[in-house]
Amino acid sequence: MSLIVFPAIDLKGGQVVRLAEGDMARATVYGDDPAAQAMRFAEAGAAHLHVVDLDGAFAGTSVNGAAVQEIVARFPGYVQLGGGIRDRAAIARWFDLGVARVVIGTAALDNPDLVRGAAREFPGGIVVAVDARDGMVATRGWADVSTTSVVDLARRFEDAGVAALLFTDVGRDGLLKGANIEATVDLARAVRIPVIASGGVKGLADIHLLALHAKDGVEGVITGRALYDGRLDLAAALSVAAAA
Repeated sequence: MSLIVFPAIDLKGGQVVRLAEGDMARATVYGDDPAAQAMRFAEAGAAHLHVVDLDGAFAGTSVNGAAVQEIVARFPGYVQLGGGIRDRAAIARWFDLGVARVVIGTAALDNPDLVRGAAREFPGGIVVAVDARDGMVATRGWADVSTTSVVDLARRFEDAGVAALLFTDVGRDGLLKGANIEATVDLARAVRIPVIASGGVKGLADIHLLALHAKDGVEGVITGRALYDGRLDLAAALSVAAAA
């Protein structure tokens, strides 16, 4: 199976933005029509989309819900959504509205039973976000760093039926330093759950290297700033992922 490329749409105040290292004060605005951006990605060939309600991640509840709903209504492929989804009602609501996968981050650490129950109720629909600062899990919009290691958190859900782990190296996110290939592959080899890489993707070389590790359990890669800055062509990235 080829590597899935997820173009990212991060929402803050209804706008498409990218943050540097998860810092809300370091946001670059790339547009004020998220649904139109989703359609541009679709026209370039994307069948998957990763959407994050950044305000929701900090608030603990949906803030940019209207923008998300419009994206889901217009994007012809699969939408993966994260940000502030921390209870069963919110999870069910987004599936009812057509989201293909829900990403659970903070609640995975605070309330693992929520993840287990949701994975049973919505097979193939739950992704656990494993966000890391120096190997330790970061939560609440990356504002807090726990004492739990990335691998320890991931292993808690090996028998839960989650669809994938979303691994983000927070220290690289939005900085175009290059994806943390080594840490991503190490995590994929350490657990039996597919891993999606995120944070720092800067060009086709990152896509190619990650695609070569699909056999190790690397399922996909999320890219944002590189696309918006024109450093990475989405159609080319999709082609490289498929070829590898």
